[in-house]
Amino acid sequence: MEGIAYMTKDIKLYNTKSRKIETFVPITPLHVGIYSCGPTVYHYVHLGNLRAFIFADTLHRLFLYAHYEVKHVMNITDVGHLVSDGDDGEDKLEKGAKREGKTAWEVAAFYTEAFFNDITALGIHQAEYLYPRATDTIQEQIDLIKLLEEKGYTYTITDGVYFDTAKFREYADFAHLDIEGLKSGARVEENKEKKNATDFALWKCSPKDGKRDMEWQSPWGKGFPGWHIECSAMSKKILGSHFDIHTGGIDHIPVHHTNEIAQSECANGVTYVTYWMHNNFLNDKSGKMAKSSGDFLRLQSIIHKGISPLAFRYYVLTAHYRKELEFSFEALEAASVAYTKLRAWCADHKTETGTVIQSYQEAFEQALYDDMNTPQILALIWSMLREARESEADIYTTLLEMDKVLGLNLAASEKIIVQLPEAVHELVTKREQAREVKDWSEADRLRDELATLGFTVKDTNKGQEIQNNNQRYNIQ
Repeated sequence: MEGIAYMTKDIKLYNTKSRKIETFVPITPLHVGIYSCGPTVYHYVHLGNLRAFIFADTLHRLFLYAHYEVKHVMNITDVGHLVSDGDDGEDKLEKGAKREGKTAWEVAAFYTEAFFNDITALGIHQAEYLYPRATDTIQEQIDLIKLLEEKGYTYTITDGVYFDTAKFREYADFAHLDIEGLKSGARVEENKEKKNATDFALWKCSPKDGKRDMEWQSPWGKGFPGWHIECSAMSKKILGSHFDIHTGGIDHIPVHHTNEIAQSECANGVTYVTYWMHNNFLNDKSGKMAKSSGDFLRLQSIIHKGISPLAFRYYVLTAHYRKELEFSFEALEAASVAYTKLRAWCADHKTETGTVIQSYQEAFEQALYDDMNTPQILALIWSMLREARESEADIYTTLLEMDKVLGLNLAASEKIIVQLPEAVHELVTKREQAREVKDWSEADRLRDELATLGFTVKDTNKGQEIQNNNQRYNIQ
């Protein structure tokens, strides 16, 4: 961007830290550093996880659209994430290894690749992100724990090194925690050796009577890092001690992100993150939006039903990222129909001669920079398709401009030309012949006959267009 001047946009974002909408002010002008909590690669990610990644990618695209230079980190947690918030139980990677009869390293490699396949299908471009792995930054994590130890924020008990939350006066502020209420063990399982219910592990010691697949030597003995210290170490290594934005799901607020703030600010002596942004849940009444049962909804679950991953992205964008979204296949299929229609319109009107319609671009940017109001943007798109008086070439070009942020790959929309069943093709041909001689009653009769076979006919200025189960057939 050297040598190019851009007007700074007033970008309004909801900051979890302040619980209000704020105007974004970057640490460095026209540069933004973002850290997004990535997957724990002990299993496939579920659809709720994917909502968080679509949210992070849409934010990424917002800043690119606003001409920012974006440095975006999404970590890969491949060790240290235990099954309980109380720092008890198995490491999820070790548990996955037992489940599948593999090593933890093999499990991590397999599900990391599966994660990358999923996000690629969702239009998230891997090359635009940095993906540090926890197992590649062990020394940085040890160094951060040593720094906390030197400053007097840690203590050691039987199973490892812990952070003393009582020594960070602001510990409860971020999540508005009721510390007294938590002392009863409401948030975490009780560990008799911990000084405070909210204290958390920085380094866990390996069991004396067994060997883990993943363990490292440290000043506190052989073991592995806690989940929280990993994010603080990886973000510091790549983005520095203080950076602009941290994203994640709202479930991270009371424990993981609260702990990140505590250990980072105590170790580094500066504000950890300026803006915290959290997406709400994707809920499912069947309870299949969590991995605990082993039977959960993932991207392949919808692909097997013939639904495009980008239709799922469209579906997620129909709700504001801070609102709960109730999942159902009926709702997803409705979104898929809308997405298919949008791609069909783009396929029919593809051009390189249009110009962006300024009034719609301004309305788009107003919604975009107002805390990323994607439902309003989608409503604007359908309003434009229905009501705009500008040329179809200009509407198409404006759509592609908006899609720079939506990430729906509308530019790749193509007409689908396939072979119709022979009987259907014969009826379509007869109907075309009836229309040519203006035998409208016969044309209508043939239309009805096609409908009994599940095919609807639309007469366009380019000829007949046939639809079946939202599949369009162009007659050539």
